[in-house]
Amino acid sequence: MKRHLISLAAMALSLTVAATDYDQQKPFGFCTRSSRTDATSTFDITGGGCYTYPIPEDFTGTVVVLKSNGEDMKSTIESTIKNGTNKVIILDGSDGDFIVSSTISITSSNKTILGINNARICTKWYVTQEMKDALDAAGVPSMSTSGGGGTLPNGQKVDEEAEFNTRKILIQMTGDSNEGYRKSGIFSLSGSKNIIIRNITFVGPGSIDVGGHDLISSTNGAKNVWVDHCAFMDGMDGNFDITQKSDFHTVSWCTFSYTDRSYMHQNTNLIGSSDSESVGFLNTTFAFNWWGTGCKQRMPMARVGKIHMLNNYFSCTTASNCINPRKNSEFLIDGNYFEKGVKKYYSENDSKAVTWTENNYIAEKSGLPASKGSTVTVPYEYTAAPYADVPTMVQEHAGATIFTGEPTGIQEIHDVTDCRNSHHVYNLSGQRVSSNSKGLLIINGKKVFIR
Repeated sequence: MKRHLISLAAMALSLTVAATDYDQQKPFGFCTRSSRTDATSTFDITGGGCYTYPIPEDFTGTVVVLKSNGEDMKSTIESTIKNGTNKVIILDGSDGDFIVSSTISITSSNKTILGINNARICTKWYVTQEMKDALDAAGVPSMSTSGGGGTLPNGQKVDEEAEFNTRKILIQMTGDSNEGYRKSGIFSLSGSKNIIIRNITFVGPGSIDVGGHDLISSTNGAKNVWVDHCAFMDGMDGNFDITQKSDFHTVSWCTFSYTDRSYMHQNTNLIGSSDSESVGFLNTTFAFNWWGTGCKQRMPMARVGKIHMLNNYFSCTTASNCINPRKNSEFLIDGNYFEKGVKKYYSENDSKAVTWTENNYIAEKSGLPASKGSTVTVPYEYTAAPYADVPTMVQEHAGATIFTGEPTGIQEIHDVTDCRNSHHVYNLSGQRVSSNSKGLLIINGKKVFIR
C-alpha cells in the first residue's frame, strides 16, 4: 500500500497538494527501512514508543519533561537521555533556551526527543565580532583551505592554512590552549538505533574553520534515525552530518541557515567524511527541507549512500554548490525547487549514478542537468508533490512548527529532593503514592515531572 508522505490530520496542519493528502506526523523514507534495495526489509521506527504530542493517554512508557534552569544543561540532558528507563524526553522551552557547554553524547537506542513551546538548544560558546575582526585583520578569508598549515602553540598540527591561523588566533584571544570551544555542538549520535528527534531549534556558535563539532552528527553506525521539523542554524563545522557507517536516516521538514554570527565554512550537510567510507551505508532521505540564508555548500555533499532528495526548497543565493554527489553515491532528485538567484545548484564529480526526474525546477537554468548511470530507485513507495507547490508548502511548514502548549498527562511536583534513581510515583504534595517504573522522576532544580 502506498505510503502518502504528507496526509495531515492533526495539529491543525491541513495541507492539500495536487489532491494528495499528506501526513507530517508519520515517519517515512529510509528511516523505515533496513535495506537500500529490498522493499520488504522494513524497520518499525518508534523511538521511545511515541513521537507525537500531546502524549497519548494510553502510552505506557516513561515520559520526562525538562525545562531550562538558565545554566549549563549539558549534563542534565545527557544523563536524562542515557537513563535506560526514560523513553520520551520532552524539552519544554517555556522557561527559556537550553544552554549546553559542549556536545551531548547519545549512545542509547530507542529514544524520542521532542521539543515543545519553542524549545531551543544553544551552544554556550559563540563567535564574537571581535574574533571575526581579528581573523579579517590576519587575512584568513584569503588563505588556503586545502594546504599549508603548521603547528599550533599547544603542539597540535594542522594541515590547512586557514584553519591553522584561525585556531592560533582563537587560542591567543581566549587563552584556551585546550581549545574546548571546538566541542561546541549539540547532539552526537554514536552507534544509536531507533532515534527520533522532532520540533527543536538548534543554535550553534557560528560556522568557523577550526575542525569543530556539528550541531548534530550521526557516527559509528547510528541507524534508523528520524530528524523531523527541526531548525538548524550556525553549526560550527556542519549543521547535520552523517558519517562512519551510519545508515537509514530521514531528515524531513527541517530548515538550515546561517546568520551574521558565522564566519567561514558554511558547509551545512556532509554525508560520508572521506572517499574511503565503507560502501553500502549512509542511505538517507532528505524531504521537504529548506536550505536558506547563508548556506554555501553541502546541501548535501554525499559519498557512498543512496540519497533521495524529495521536494526540498533552495533559496540560498549565497551558494557556491548545493547538491553535490561524490564518490560511490547514488542520488534520486525528485520535485525540488531552486529559487531565482541560486546559480550554483549542482555539481557532480565521481558519483555512481544520479537520476533527475522531470519534476524539478531550477529558476536559473533552462532545462535540467543530465542524469548519470542507471536509474536510481528507493526501496519504499512515495508520492512527490509537484515542484510548483514546494516553495509555499515548505516555507509554511518546515522548521520547529509543531508541538506547542503545556505538557499534558504529566504531573509537576515541587520541593522534592534528588529522586533521579527512584522508581516511585509521588502526588502533588510530594508524598509517595505507589511504586511504578512507569513513573520515573527526573529533577529539574526542585521540580520533578512524572507521567
